[in-house]
Amino acid sequence: MESEMSDAVPAAAAAVAEPLAAVAEEGEGEGEASTLTMERVAAAKKFIENHYRSHMKNIQERKERRFRLERQLATSEVPREQQINLIKDLERKETEYMRLKRHKICVDDFELLTIIGRGAFGEVRLCREKTSGNIYAMKKLKKSDMVIRGQVEHVRAERNLMAEVASHCTVKLYYSFQDTEYLYLIMEYLPGGDIMTLLMREDTLTEPVARFYIAETILAIESIHKHNYIHRDIKPDNLLLDKNGHMKLSDFGLCKPIDCSKLSTLSEDEPMGDDNLKESMDVDSSLSETANGRRWRSQHEQLQHWQMNRRKLAFSTVGTPDYIAPEVLLKKGYGMECDWWSLGAIMYEMLVGYPPFYSDDPITTCRKIVHWRNHVKFPDDSRLSPEARDLICRLLCDVDHRIGGAGADQIKAHPWFRGVAWDKLYEMEAAFKPQVNDELDTQNFMKFDEMDNSPPARTGSGPSRKAKLNSKDLSFVGYTYKNFDAVKGLKHAADMQRSSSLTRPSIGAIFGSNGMESSREPNGKDTHMHTFSSGDPMSP
Repeated sequence: MESEMSDAVPAAAAAVAEPLAAVAEEGEGEGEASTLTMERVAAAKKFIENHYRSHMKNIQERKERRFRLERQLATSEVPREQQINLIKDLERKETEYMRLKRHKICVDDFELLTIIGRGAFGEVRLCREKTSGNIYAMKKLKKSDMVIRGQVEHVRAERNLMAEVASHCTVKLYYSFQDTEYLYLIMEYLPGGDIMTLLMREDTLTEPVARFYIAETILAIESIHKHNYIHRDIKPDNLLLDKNGHMKLSDFGLCKPIDCSKLSTLSEDEPMGDDNLKESMDVDSSLSETANGRRWRSQHEQLQHWQMNRRKLAFSTVGTPDYIAPEVLLKKGYGMECDWWSLGAIMYEMLVGYPPFYSDDPITTCRKIVHWRNHVKFPDDSRLSPEARDLICRLLCDVDHRIGGAGADQIKAHPWFRGVAWDKLYEMEAAFKPQVNDELDTQNFMKFDEMDNSPPARTGSGPSRKAKLNSKDLSFVGYTYKNFDAVKGLKHAADMQRSSSLTRPSIGAIFGSNGMESSREPNGKDTHMHTFSSGDPMSP
């Protein structure tokens, strides 16, 4: 039956699109008008396909949620009466979700609060959903900029990835929608800041703390690789911390393209000229002098210089290429291995204090990355264990020999991670506890001024029916998404179970994504601490 319905989707879309196409060819003739009409026909076909696929997917997911609950209740000790109440509670939530699916989400549904991020294409701000009072992070992107700068496919891929990947290691997407001018992503808010802020505050991390966050990053990267996605932008800015200090992967820093136009003739065989060397800031502190007698910066000087420029680079329109793999820069074609290179660059920065290829300008950084064999070195006064050095070198190497090429398990088996309880990482107390006072606390993010006080367009979840569709509207057909977890108010099983029972399942376990929940505070309301663990947080 499902196969028949799947086959019916393109047939139904074609049945509508073909007559429209015929009308377009007869009525419009040649020129821009005819092109726009054909785009509308294609958009109509795409809309119909998306509608039916979404409908069938919703039916299947509803069946799976019911089956998952019944299966878990069958193996639990919850009394029959309480099982019935849990099933009714799920049915009520399903009804609320159907009502939510019919509601046209728009920016008016949210109270806009503090800006916590700004990039080349848009901004991220804290917001409160008016009906529920839930706090989210709203990412807003200007549609015309996405079209002009060729970012349409990237933006759609970001939305699709977040909608598809349900993992406690990645930031959860609750809604996506659009109006005539902007695209919106409504995501969970993680008040702990990002790893970049942590590194700026602490300079370097101890190996136990670095091991904890590198391990969680591996799990996050693995979760998207399992869905056949390549992140391509793994960097400290995109590693966010929840209130308990656990890390989640995001693209929170917004999309900032690297201008590689000057690298069109760059190759691995091209030598770096003297001018580039003079302008660069070499990370090899073992070289005390250059050919002309100029002294290189020491590790301490390099660290200070990096800290001065770090935020400026992160929020510039150019961005920083410090974590990009050489095969990506050389446009050779690349696979999932490029994300493991980025992991190696982040690990180096955590333990040394700055990225391995940092320079004053991004072009020189790109050249250093391409010529990585000459620049993957460690300062003389760095105190890295042999295992840490080995792992970094096996990540920052040629793609054919890079660890992780056979999957994340290859990296997990490295001696540096000996003793790591991979399946319990997010249940442990985190290596770092950010200071978070309440759900609206933004102290762990940069402060941004309001630049534009004009109200956003208010046209529901799509362009106004009265307004004429244009190319930027057609590019984002089917962008709307609503997560089942956006429906709140489900009763907790703990309230329905006997207080003496220790083996009965919690509603979090029953309804959590893939049976997994985000980390919880081990000590209740202790959210004001700001300390590093004294020992290795990975130790059993």
